[in-house]
Amino acid sequence: MTDDHTHVQEFFTARAADWDTRFPDDGPAYAAVAGSLSLGPGDAVLDAGCGTGRALPALRAAVGPQGTVMGVDLTVAMLEAAVRAGRDRDGALLLADVARLPLRSASLDAVFAAGLISHLSRPGPDLAELARVVRPGGRLALFHPIGRAALAARHGRRITDDDLRAEANLRPMLARSGWRLDAYIDEDDRFLALAVRAS
Repeated sequence: MTDDHTHVQEFFTARAADWDTRFPDDGPAYAAVAGSLSLGPGDAVLDAGCGTGRALPALRAAVGPQGTVMGVDLTVAMLEAAVRAGRDRDGALLLADVARLPLRSASLDAVFAAGLISHLSRPGPDLAELARVVRPGGRLALFHPIGRAALAARHGRRITDDDLRAEANLRPMLARSGWRLDAYIDEDDRFLALAVRAS
């Protein structure tokens, strides 16, 4: 693992035990985003950087019992918290790096990624790896339950022009990585960039 991965693992390991209690009201927002992925019964979906697996129940509901739901995370403590919460019943949990997914190319219909992009050490190549495992026409949801300005304020900082999630920066990065940005929403109560896998 790189130093960046070590930092991410340390950050989330220290917060895993009380992560869900710190953000108890995010469930409806996760369900709404899962609904925006155009998933149907039998589809295959990945929660990239799944943390405690809060999106897995909504993703399972979207693809039904015959669908495939997977959650991938770098941090053992987060996956352990997901198991304690019983979310392993809604999807398979994998300890893996989104930069090197143990999945076949074009094997998924969609990827859900809450809060992931700001923790990627190489955002362009990592988004390209997500594109590799999604079929042409499949979808990607980059999501956060609060918008960029609200998140920056929570951390005591301001948004800068080089913010990766700004539409002017995100759109070309997604395009270079095999995605087409289809919708972009940045409001106080959510950030959502929906992209479609280019053919």
